[in-house]
Amino acid sequence: PVQPPAAQTQSAPAPAAPAANALPSTPEAAKPGEPAPQQSEGSTGETVEMAARPFAYIEGKADRDEIYGAILGSLGLVKREMDKAGLKPSGRPLAVFVESDDTGFRYHAGFPLEAAPPDKASLSDAVKIGQTPSGKAMRFQHIGSYADIDATYDAVTAYLDEKGIDAQDSFIEEYVNDVKDPDDPALEVNIYVLLK
Repeated sequence: PVQPPAAQTQSAPAPAAPAANALPSTPEAAKPGEPAPQQSEGSTGETVEMAARPFAYIEGKADRDEIYGAILGSLGLVKREMDKAGLKPSGRPLAVFVESDDTGFRYHAGFPLEAAPPDKASLSDAVKIGQTPSGKAMRFQHIGSYADIDATYDAVTAYLDEKGIDAQDSFIEEYVNDVKDPDDPALEVNIYVLLK
């Protein structure tokens, strides 16, 4: 089962290649013809089908108490490189957590794109082009300060255990609104848990 950031103690296996680091398709970014999210039997999680999309991202690592600021910094770098290249995001910013240990996280933070730039595997030394994660996932919502997100992950883990849902170890956060302060109670985050 997925463990909350504060409770994770083992490293999740890193995806085999950057192309495996795909991101979720959200209702706002869903393309015509994609299935709409279906409500699961519980009111906590919603089952969605995530389509792989081009993804401009930066690889980062941060301590647990600095993760939100590190992700925001990474997103700012990716956005500047996208602007230089004339690329527009096709959805909200994302962070794919690919590994964790007792001290922190390794993540890929960036933006989904309408189309990958032709003949480019990167926009700069730091900003790479890959794919968002894809497949069946459950979406959960966190509203409140980032400091309180561990409680949401605890609830997600309890929900998955109660329903007997087998999930992968990595998880994805989609930042619904632009909140710069991790203590801002207006922060909204969609949490995606990929299913096995």
